[in-house]
Amino acid sequence: MSIKVNNPGLLTSIQDLGRYGFQKYGVVVSGAMDVNSLRIANLLVGNQEGEAALEITLMGASFLVEEDLLISVTGGDLSPAIGQESLPLWRPVYVRKGSVLRFPACRSGCRAYMSVAGGFAIEDVMKSKSTYLRGKIGGYRGRALKTADTLSCNKMPKRAIRLLQQLKKRAGSYSFATVNWYVSSESFVNISKSPEIRVLRGGEFDRFTSSSQRQFFEQDFRISPKSDRMGYRIEGPSLQTEGSFDLISEAVSNGTIQVPKDGNPIILLADRQTTGGYPKIAQVATVDLPLLAQVKPGERIRFKEITRNEAEQLYLEQERQMKQLSAGLLLKET
Repeated sequence: MSIKVNNPGLLTSIQDLGRYGFQKYGVVVSGAMDVNSLRIANLLVGNQEGEAALEITLMGASFLVEEDLLISVTGGDLSPAIGQESLPLWRPVYVRKGSVLRFPACRSGCRAYMSVAGGFAIEDVMKSKSTYLRGKIGGYRGRALKTADTLSCNKMPKRAIRLLQQLKKRAGSYSFATVNWYVSSESFVNISKSPEIRVLRGGEFDRFTSSSQRQFFEQDFRISPKSDRMGYRIEGPSLQTEGSFDLISEAVSNGTIQVPKDGNPIILLADRQTTGGYPKIAQVATVDLPLLAQVKPGERIRFKEITRNEAEQLYLEQERQMKQLSAGLLLKET
């Protein structure tokens, strides 16, 4: 089974849950920007939730399906379609051989995730299939996808084969068919304009001026067009510390918010470096990282402070819902 890239769009790459265990050697984690959408896309087609999938950014991507496939598309709504028919999101979909799947325009969110039953036949590099674009490792030849690339797929699990056969009968002469149920995404990635992002105080929060501390939580910030998978540069009130001081570079994580000397914060994301030396004003709560990943350049966000205990409880509740979803999907039929 295989998929041919007709057009990679703005940016399409292979991503999984990341390359962990090698940061001490300077190897970045990478992985999906919106891990919840990737996990659910895999669960919908019977894969392990950490299997690699396509991360498709904003618009323009197009793929030729060269064999009958069972796929799912989650995350942002990039108007997926086959022919003139819209492809449903957040559910398993049978796609007939010879169909062209397009993602022509972004209706909401920023990134879509397309998983295929069985996963893509990509070799692990340091225990991950994720593409680290700057380092040119992992994924498909260590780079973003290009026109005419062909992605081979692994053998489908038995449950996926049964579902594909059922949906193929339902499709008849149509190019695709889907089930009569779907996953409600609001509990996992509640995409919205100008979202409120929950954060914890960073290690140097108290070293910022009282005015900067207040503005950080009271003012909107705009995602800069200079943003990428390494980090979101955000524009708003200039945040300043009380005098200058030196910091020793230390470990950073997904969602660390650093403030360089120009006063414009940077939110470190999937392709972040392993250490950083700028003052850290805040840390995005893990539960809101998928939501942040779906904010487009030019859109605005606002920060809300929560406690460490609140962040932990929110994360545990979301993981409980993910486990319930995983168990429920095993019981689902068409």
